Amino acid sequence: MVEELVAAGVAVGCAGAVYGMAAARVVRQYERGVVFRLGRLRAQVRGPGFTMIVPFVDKLRKVNMQIVTMPVPAQDGITRDNVTVRVDAVIYFKVVDAAEAVVQVEDYRFAVSQMAQTSLRSIIGKSDLDDLLSNREKLNQGLELMIDSPAVGWGVQIDRVEIKDVSLPETMKRSMARQAEADRERRARVINADAELQASKKLAEAAGVMSDQPAALQLRLLQTVVAVAAEKNSTLVLPFPVELLRFLERATPGDAAPAAQVAVQQLAELDKELMPEGEDAP
Repeated sequence: MVEELVAAGVAVGCAGAVYGMAAARVVRQYERGVVFRLGRLRAQVRGPGFTMIVPFVDKLRKVNMQIVTMPVPAQDGITRDNVTVRVDAVIYFKVVDAAEAVVQVEDYRFAVSQMAQTSLRSIIGKSDLDDLLSNREKLNQGLELMIDSPAVGWGVQIDRVEIKDVSLPETMKRSMARQAEADRERRARVINADAELQASKKLAEAAGVMSDQPAALQLRLLQTVVAVAAEKNSTLVLPFPVELLRFLERATPGDAAPAAQVAVQQLAELDKELMPEGEDAP
């Protein structure tokens, strides 16, 4: 009799152990457990930690609540200004309602991926090439709204969508390079023209000063001679200013004045002979 009781106790203990092993479940911190009892969804979602279900009656399905990073395959499309491009993106999303993610959609990852591809092609068709290249923040926001609208009903929240790369045809790349080169050349010409304008204004001011002060012209001539001599040229032609002889004529005593006048006349005649036709003597 005792042996039978011991055997029955052992059998019950083994059955209890088997039942406990079959009923025990562990839900991780980043997971939530959705329980189906005989195919019907239980209202209570199991939180992280140790939990129990009814073996062979309940079925526990764990749902990951972490943010998922999903690359969107590159999509070919034609922009609004008729340029063929290839665009890829990346999407960040997470499950906010575990029961909805399990019940409302068969595979929420696949659904989000397909919706992202469709929305990306739609964004390409509605945008210009310049927007895809320089105004990505606005396009990212529009793409996020397009994907988030249907995903709300699946218990999924779109956290962020980013366009990664925009691939252009080689012909378009060459055209854009030529356009950029032409723009840089235009700006260089404008800068050169502005510099010439400023230089001409300064030269006009300098010419006005030199016309009022003839000695300034002579000083400038001497500076030019010094600059040319520094180059170590083999031949240096130095024009002798007639104004200097006239100055010497005025500063020479009375006996040497006729000689200075003769020298001035000779230099003037020499200037006339060397001067090209049509120009007046100084």
